[in-house]
Amino acid sequence: MAQFAGKTALVTGANKGIGLEIARQLGKAGLNVIVAARDVERGAIATRVLQDEAITARFLRIDLTDPTSAAAAAADIRDREGALTILVNNAGITDPRDGPPSSASLDAVRRIVDTNFFGTLAVTQAMLPLLKTSAPARIVNLSSGLGSLALHGDPDWAYAPYKLIGYCASKAAVNMLTVQLAAELRDTGIKVNSADPGFTATDLNGHRGRQTIPEGAAEAVRLALLDDDGPTGGFFATEGREPW
Repeated sequence: MAQFAGKTALVTGANKGIGLEIARQLGKAGLNVIVAARDVERGAIATRVLQDEAITARFLRIDLTDPTSAAAAAADIRDREGALTILVNNAGITDPRDGPPSSASLDAVRRIVDTNFFGTLAVTQAMLPLLKTSAPARIVNLSSGLGSLALHGDPDWAYAPYKLIGYCASKAAVNMLTVQLAAELRDTGIKVNSADPGFTATDLNGHRGRQTIPEGAAEAVRLALLDDDGPTGGFFATEGREPW
């Protein structure tokens, strides 16, 4: 953990919920935190909350549906910080029109995948040159147990009834990004892992989750602060490794 003190971390969707808590915990670990969100007002409020807790934080606008915003943010970080050490791809959405494959709104599925996967990919590509400059570095992709093909294939799994083709497919795609990017970056000192936060009470699920927000943030923070001998290319929850 000490190796990251004074370094810079970017957390997308950090204006509230798990993203804000990840930013808080990384800040308390000694990192300078960039709060990224699409809503400028909410992002600024979250940044002030962190600053009031003696965390070094600033805000940058990133809208996952607008790749130019990710490119602009990367240019800003290059000019001001010079490098980036930790990227946490937390931002994501759901849509009430999502549902089983037979009935989900195609527009909703496209919207979810465009944000959760294509947006995450765009941010990652924009930030990679900065991460390579700062290596050893870490990328953490917030996934979900709902993105696991193996778990969905088990009718006895506790969350098997949650068939949301858009959201589940988007998180499965994020897991594929983790596997392929980790392999591509294996010799660079950049570790890439997926984190399953668990069923956490947030706005995303109408606060129906069973975990607190700090509990939901814990695994992403652990993976962000991995020692150099830690794993890469894996999918983890607080209970341990998850099946793909």
